[in-house]
Amino acid sequence: MLYVMTKKLQELEDLKQSYQKITSIAIPLLLISLSCLLALSWSDFDVYGQNQTMSQNQTIPGPSLTDPDLRVESVASDFDFPTSIAFLAKNDILLLEKNTGNVFRLINGNITGPLIHVNVSSKDERGLLGVAVAGQETEDSKDGSLVFLYYTECTKVKGQPKSSQSCANYIYKYKLDTKNNTLVEPQLILNLTASPGPSHNGGALQMDKKKNLYVTVGDLQSTKFNQNKTGFDTKAQNIINGTAPDGRAGILRVTQDGKPVGKGILGDGYPLNLYYAYGIKNSFGIGFDPVTNKLWDTENGPQFGDEVNLVKRGFNSGWEKVQGIWKLNQTREKEGVFKDSNKAVEFVDFNGKGSYSNPEFVWDKPVAPTALIFLNSDKLGKQYKNDIFVGSAKKGTIFHFDLNDDRDSLDLSGDLADLVYSKKEDSSKIVFGENFGVVTDLKVGPDGYLYVVSGSRGSDEGAVYRIVPNLK
Repeated sequence: MLYVMTKKLQELEDLKQSYQKITSIAIPLLLISLSCLLALSWSDFDVYGQNQTMSQNQTIPGPSLTDPDLRVESVASDFDFPTSIAFLAKNDILLLEKNTGNVFRLINGNITGPLIHVNVSSKDERGLLGVAVAGQETEDSKDGSLVFLYYTECTKVKGQPKSSQSCANYIYKYKLDTKNNTLVEPQLILNLTASPGPSHNGGALQMDKKKNLYVTVGDLQSTKFNQNKTGFDTKAQNIINGTAPDGRAGILRVTQDGKPVGKGILGDGYPLNLYYAYGIKNSFGIGFDPVTNKLWDTENGPQFGDEVNLVKRGFNSGWEKVQGIWKLNQTREKEGVFKDSNKAVEFVDFNGKGSYSNPEFVWDKPVAPTALIFLNSDKLGKQYKNDIFVGSAKKGTIFHFDLNDDRDSLDLSGDLADLVYSKKEDSSKIVFGENFGVVTDLKVGPDGYLYVVSGSRGSDEGAVYRIVPNLK
């Protein structure tokens, strides 16, 4: 009997050890799989809140390009999730960190600063998000240059519980003090709601040729997919019975003092008179065509329907009634292909001043498009001059698009001629580069080369790269 019991105990011990060996492998694999699945399930890939994790034994592939005549070189690294850059001059760059609220200056690749620290709220997609510099196209950096910052800040509400906070998205204007390497004389030019939040704050800043400032602001809804109605929906989100627009779900245009440009496009009252476009779920990228001066943007969809758009005055992108090429139901799910001709969707048009327009390109499955830039240079080859480049969170991919002769649509052929990319189709024709982490910004430097800001590359810190021709 003792022998039998001993044998059974040994068998149990062997079984236990086998189980431990299996689970030591299976559980981490399961966790990695679940992590990937959750990342793919978050609306917009949780672009600014995304935490990409990898095993210490895994090798993170470096950035790569599809054009063998081009190469990637490092400008600076070891940043805490950088979100945006702006050029003061050649080899002179301002860089923002989302979560720390720090603004650094890169001079010939050397990191100085911070020039200023802002007490930002960094929850989810909140943080220090956008930067623009007045006169950033000049070669010389002059003392007193104007710097605009877009960020989220939360403060405790007096007399309320400790957890109670008041949050807002601000745009401040500063002067650059080059002698002391600081940003001084802060002036609040725009105070926007950050509720309900904490997601979809947008954050892209861009100046037009007249030096008016454009800013993207999302609908500020949670990243939870198909969330229930919150009671915070406005007419700017195409809700017929919604509340008045409050600065969300659009692209706003203001002067450098935060005033409306003219009488406003959609209406005379504040903040409706700030809207250049509306019906936008969330956008991380806007850019002006250097040939036509027309504005383009990227837009993130709810697990489908990421977009590239030509944004005209009064442009309505369709959210929450249409996303991509699909009509949406009450829970923001696909309800069939939308055809504008059948008038099946009732949009808010602000007495005919706003107009819906179909996207110029759609991804069926999410890639979380981010920055958008026109390469107004032939330094990477004449074949890329004035073309559109779009960054993304998925695989750190950079997409490249040619435009048609009229520059009002993208020039695509084959499977992509319908301007919709689905998983089964070949995307190699539009992929310019991969493995750049979360691409948070793209800029063309005064040197004519393309600069890429990587918010994260797995366990690595954020970095700035430059794309240049291969050495001959």
